[in-house]
Amino acid sequence: MAVGKMVFALILGSIGTLVLGFLAKWVDRKVTARVQWRVGPPWYQPAVDCIKLMGKETVMPAVAQGTGFLITPLVGMAGACVAVTMLWVMNLELGVGFVGDAIVVMYMFAIPALTTILGAAASGNPHASLGASREMKLLLSYELPLTIALLVAIIHTGGSFRIGQIVGAQQEGSMVFMSISGVLAFLVALLCVQAKLGLIPFDMAEAECEIMAGVYTEYSGPPLAVIFMTRFMLLAALPIFLITIFLGGVQLTGWPVLASLIKFVIILVLITLIRNTNPRLRIDQSLRFFWYMLTPVALLALGLALIGRQYGVGWL
Repeated sequence: MAVGKMVFALILGSIGTLVLGFLAKWVDRKVTARVQWRVGPPWYQPAVDCIKLMGKETVMPAVAQGTGFLITPLVGMAGACVAVTMLWVMNLELGVGFVGDAIVVMYMFAIPALTTILGAAASGNPHASLGASREMKLLLSYELPLTIALLVAIIHTGGSFRIGQIVGAQQEGSMVFMSISGVLAFLVALLCVQAKLGLIPFDMAEAECEIMAGVYTEYSGPPLAVIFMTRFMLLAALPIFLITIFLGGVQLTGWPVLASLIKFVIILVLITLIRNTNPRLRIDQSLRFFWYMLTPVALLALGLALIGRQYGVGWL
């Protein structure tokens, strides 16, 4: 792909995903309001919140490491932009990509969490430092089962680490989700996405009632707006990632557009319902949940996928 086309795709993909993220956050807040018997905000409220923060003053603690504290939100957003652009391009043009691009996307999605840790550590606030410690432990706990779940999809689609190959194999055959191992891997990945988004029951790094705003305690003004926009982008991008890997990919032509939209909304509503029907876990409970419950389930799914691949049993 030419450099000019890559830059255009990055700009278009980032802006489009940000707009979709605003709408996704509105759906999240609206569903949450209905669960709690409230009306909820208007559709434009998430965008208004970010615009208002852009006009506020940036206040930085005297003990903060200025460069690291202020630049990490931008780096986190850059990682999300690159990841989602790769997803869009490789869904819409299956021949575009390179060997191992699925691994690169996984790394890009980890950057926002890493920058959150670095920014909180640079703030000099003890509440933020505690939140950074929790975020680091959470990151180490959910990445393993999420990676194993990705391997299940790779096995089902011919063993390629190219996203275009994963999507193409599902469109020519059947979705990864249409198998026992695929269902197990999807459920594991969905819960890992919940943690990656920092939503209840895995929001201990931000727990307002315990450590104020945790990792975001000292952020204000435009840097806080960038953090919110990154989270909104991830709220749109991670369901797209699940659709890409397990549900046949995203298509924007013909009737498949409606199917892609339905899949996106269902996943988004599931994430919201999980957030509204579970209490916050302690960090040690989260570690045990991911390492001792989800990881064995992911390994079981991986074993079933290998057996099904070896003996030609598609439904495994």
